[in-house]
Amino acid sequence: MSKIIIIGAHGGTARIVTERLLSETSDELVLFLRNSSRLSQYKDNPRVTLVEGDVLNTEDLARSMSDADIVYSNVGGTDLEKQTASIIKAMDQTGKKRLLFISALGARHEVPGKFGEWNEQAISAFLPGFRASAKLLDDSDIDFTEIRPAWLTDNQEIKYETTDETEKFKGTEVSRASVADFVINVIADPAQYERASVGLDKPGTEGDKPSWT
Repeated sequence: MSKIIIIGAHGGTARIVTERLLSETSDELVLFLRNSSRLSQYKDNPRVTLVEGDVLNTEDLARSMSDADIVYSNVGGTDLEKQTASIIKAMDQTGKKRLLFISALGARHEVPGKFGEWNEQAISAFLPGFRASAKLLDDSDIDFTEIRPAWLTDNQEIKYETTDETEKFKGTEVSRASVADFVINVIADPAQYERASVGLDKPGTEGDKPSWT
């Protein structure tokens, strides 16, 4: 049994991870989010601790992760660099080493061709934060797994392939359920993918842009 803190616990992928960990494991969870009432269905669950807080408040974050074994970040936004810096600082303060970190495709300048050009424009406001966060992770002594999903869908399927940071990204989309499955598998065996950046996409979805655009 492990204790996992999920930062940004109301995110779509984070909610799938939460449900699967509660149903498939005996792990205990700390769910850290801005508005804890959004996850009030867990308030009486003995395996869940709900924490309302701001990831930029490093002291509160450190206190919340003090007895966690694994840190899973599902935060985002244009200020991601600041959030990542706060997470790393909190982990340093508490001696935590294992981090699963949701990033995005393009964080490592790894998306080729017309899709890469389209992606650069589509998430231009967010890519600087993803790229700055990647550098913060690389420069830290954290045992991180940076997860770079393709464009996310809510399809109820688990179908994905991985690429490492030296490989060109492949497909254009992947389901949140697939990303959650990857997270669940790494939580089950945390020695996997240490100090690694992993791309996730659904096989066969190559193209100039996601199918629904």
